Amino acid sequence: MNNAEESNWYKEYINPSWIQMVAIKDRLFSGKTAFQKVEVSDTESFGRSLYLDQKTQSTEADEFIYHEALVQPAMISHPNPKKVFIAGGGEGATLREVLSHNTVSHAVMVDLDKEVVEICERFLPNHHQGAFKDARSDIRFEDARKFLETSTDTYDVIILDLPDPQEGGPASFLYTKEFYTTVINHLSPDGLLSIQSESLMAGKGNHEAFSAIHNTLRSISTMVFPYKTMIPSFSCDWGFNLVSMQINPLSLTKSAIDTRILQRGCSGLKFYDGQTHEGLFMLPKYVREILDQEDRIILDESPLVVF
Repeated sequence: MNNAEESNWYKEYINPSWIQMVAIKDRLFSGKTAFQKVEVSDTESFGRSLYLDQKTQSTEADEFIYHEALVQPAMISHPNPKKVFIAGGGEGATLREVLSHNTVSHAVMVDLDKEVVEICERFLPNHHQGAFKDARSDIRFEDARKFLETSTDTYDVIILDLPDPQEGGPASFLYTKEFYTTVINHLSPDGLLSIQSESLMAGKGNHEAFSAIHNTLRSISTMVFPYKTMIPSFSCDWGFNLVSMQINPLSLTKSAIDTRILQRGCSGLKFYDGQTHEGLFMLPKYVREILDQEDRIILDESPLVVF
């Protein structure tokens, strides 16, 4: 491949021995904010795509899978979510999914990087679909941890849609036991917390972040529900964790979930419904064994770092 041909491909190192390449039609934005490198490109396979610190964040083709998987199980499991807190979520798609529920009266989104949000608002209209301008949205540009540490507000649902905890990046201290404890203290008595929890790809070392996050949550809560789905643009299964104060998300029937979706006005869902909800939590044997064997707890003094 010559230099001209190589410039038409986006290369992403999944790990030191695996590179993913995607054909680029047009590079729309490339630059650095005060916190991270940001790129937006139109790709042949996945449409318009956002990359943060050279990692795929989301793409037009399959962002609905990631964002519905992250948001909807927690939102639907709650009988009447009115107040919601989002940490991260710069594209606005997590906020979009939250606001799809007609029960929501107030959604606070706290993202450290104002420039990323502005870039996404400009270049990713199909992601946010105007969510930033919704009257129920309250967008703050500050550190989510500091925001919660100085707040007394509680929320029905909290969603952590944070970038990968890369070395030198802005997110490592948002994956620790200390931070998760702070977050849980801001849940209402029947509140739920949803967390993007990194890759669940099979193979040596490829799932260590997921199992460590899960075990860290288990150290502070007895109701932690791990789940996963395949994200094509990530080239692997992606893990999530749902933490509940008292509601068991596995107790809802398929028909009850589908009824809530209709009642809430979430008619635009393309991935999530009652049947999908059931399948999300059915982890394969190797994943269950990994979680059973995990003993690490992520602390401020030893934060999680991924490649």
